[in-house]
Amino acid sequence: MAVVLVAAGYFARGFFLREMTIHQLLNENKQLKTAITNLTTEEQIGYAKVLKQETKDGKTWTTLRFVETARDDKLKKIVEKDYTIEGDVVHFDALIVKFNDKMVMDGKERAMYLWRRVYGETTAPQNGFAIESPGREPQRYADLMKRLSIKQRELFWSNIWDLANNPEKLNDFGITAIYGNAIYSQLKPGLIYVFKISPTGQVYREVVPDM
Repeated sequence: MAVVLVAAGYFARGFFLREMTIHQLLNENKQLKTAITNLTTEEQIGYAKVLKQETKDGKTWTTLRFVETARDDKLKKIVEKDYTIEGDVVHFDALIVKFNDKMVMDGKERAMYLWRRVYGETTAPQNGFAIESPGREPQRYADLMKRLSIKQRELFWSNIWDLANNPEKLNDFGITAIYGNAIYSQLKPGLIYVFKISPTGQVYREVVPDM
């Protein structure tokens, strides 16, 4: 009988995780609330640099390296990918979740983000190259949400964007806004384009010489 009850409990839990909504997760999960509360100020979130720029059949092609750095160590690479883009103007697209000051321990606004894709001016955004796999947890936040189950982390990152057009729900969950933020630059060899994010969720870039 005990075995039957344990098995029933296990399958009931599995069913609950499959059926749980993003609303329930944000409302009821203490581990998630703790993770959000412990968000700290982020500044540098990655960089890009040109590996090669050449002209073929009258068109410019830019091969670039995109690097995302760790939250606690600007020198630690957690994502490193190379892309070849038509043209020299390149767009970097991120999704932002901005939390209000009541959700964060030090009483200041904070934002989480998900790098989405990279594309050139002649390419439609939906045809751009993926940076992070859609619906998967960004490696940058793996340590912050390590107490959540894999199912719960997947649910958060794959469904949080569904709340973007529901202001009332956002307010209930302590979320100020959910939106896309695309920045673009004319890339040139010999420079590093450093990406940063403000506490209010604005992604911007600074340019420094490639040493």
